[in-house]
Amino acid sequence: MDDHIFSVNSLDDERVAIYTRYNEPQLLHYNEPGRGIFIAETAMVIERALNYGAKALSFFVEESGFENEAVRSVISKAGKSVDIYVAKLDVIREITGYNLTRGLLAAFERPELIRAEQLLSSAENIAVLEDVVNPTNLGAIFRSAAALGIDGVLLTPGSTDPFYRRAARVSMGTVFQVPWTYTPKKTDFVDLLHEHGFSVISMELDEAALPLTDPVLKKAAKRAVVFGTEGPGVSRRTLEKSDHIAVIPMHNGVDSLNVAASSAVAFWELFSERQGTKENRT
Repeated sequence: MDDHIFSVNSLDDERVAIYTRYNEPQLLHYNEPGRGIFIAETAMVIERALNYGAKALSFFVEESGFENEAVRSVISKAGKSVDIYVAKLDVIREITGYNLTRGLLAAFERPELIRAEQLLSSAENIAVLEDVVNPTNLGAIFRSAAALGIDGVLLTPGSTDPFYRRAARVSMGTVFQVPWTYTPKKTDFVDLLHEHGFSVISMELDEAALPLTDPVLKKAAKRAVVFGTEGPGVSRRTLEKSDHIAVIPMHNGVDSLNVAASSAVAFWELFSERQGTKENRT
């Protein structure tokens, strides 16, 4: 067996503790004051993390998955010095959610995020997530953002972490393709957006809301579309400072869509003229 491939017979093995004993908030603060760790699953997500430039620390592979050519190809991209831990299915399946990993987990060192000012200076159309806490919703928003040509995603500190395992998996790894970062703490993100020349469009049920199809929403050269937290939606403070409030017209007595679904509709309607003008992200 290769010097960097090790058999694991129990989840009590200390060598795989980061996969089995730590929740994601704990991994976020792992090795403080260092950058912490995140866990990625599935070959596609892991490959996109590697392409992004994230540093792989180790792999944890189900025995039959290790024989899969696609899995071995992804692992090879990390280099020959990264440790690989291999376990039988009856051991691996004890990890919560393993049935969704398709045979492969990887631990990565968290990369340093770009500054909000850097993101805004290089983008024209962005999504802003104000305290979106559900990782499934967040991952789906990133997938739509990647597919529909959004330049970047800005998150408030109250939003969930795009590198969390479920968020990254639901996004199909696009959290490693679409540039993103958090707004600085105690910074009014609407003011920050205005300082960088963005027209701020908040998606919210409101008496002052324009239908999403209103041409005025497409006039600005730089646009930021704000989506609020699940339930309460966009905060009143943000609505009051927005340039526009927009709503998706509904039928059959339905008042609104889930935030992930509404993001896809908004991206398509507001930025569809950009489709075909940008290279597909790989």
